[in-house]
Amino acid sequence: MTIRIALDSVKTYRQNPSVTAARTDPKTYHHGDLPTALRAATAELITEKGPTGFSLREVARRAGVSHSAPAHHFGDSQGLLTSVATEGFALLVQRFEDAQSIEDPLERLTALGNHYLGHALSNPGHFGVMCANELIDNCNEQFSTTAGRAFEILAETVAAIAEQHNPELNIEAAATFIWSSVHGLAVLLPGFDNLEEKAGTDNVAILIDQFTDLIVRGLYNATAAYPTD
Repeated sequence: MTIRIALDSVKTYRQNPSVTAARTDPKTYHHGDLPTALRAATAELITEKGPTGFSLREVARRAGVSHSAPAHHFGDSQGLLTSVATEGFALLVQRFEDAQSIEDPLERLTALGNHYLGHALSNPGHFGVMCANELIDNCNEQFSTTAGRAFEILAETVAAIAEQHNPELNIEAAATFIWSSVHGLAVLLPGFDNLEEKAGTDNVAILIDQFTDLIVRGLYNATAAYPTD
């Protein structure tokens, strides 16, 4: 089982984290597209300055609209950030659904890990607020439904693995562990130079292989045979 991220993608993001963010052009938006434009401007701003560098006034300036427009559409900062986080989970769900056609659940889990890491690197502005509970309204119905669907796909995959290899596995706990582990790796990857030093290896692929191998081993019953090839 291998979760691989192209080194070029990691290096490109590390050198210029704004390159993967959606760029906004005030001249290209009309009224019907304004919520989308505001989300794009927010994701761009978060990519450049982080969630703490976000402001409604700056988002409005980048979208080329009045400073009151974001509040008119989203209510307040929390409303706009929640909408961006929801959009982020929707993009992640699309990636996850692409993996559902993979029959082998271990291979499917590998694909889900790839998609999660790819999403984090490709959409850093969205990723930066998706799990920022202090900034968003995680009780928002649309947010909860969309985020819940992403976790559901992961849990279904873990359940399929458990059915084949470890019927006693706690599905929710295992899925939560996997999500937390891969999320942590996604947070560390953009600054991978430091991680290489701490991990004692200069080979990203080897480190990720070791990391994901440990995750899969944890899904197996201690007495069950674990495939080594």
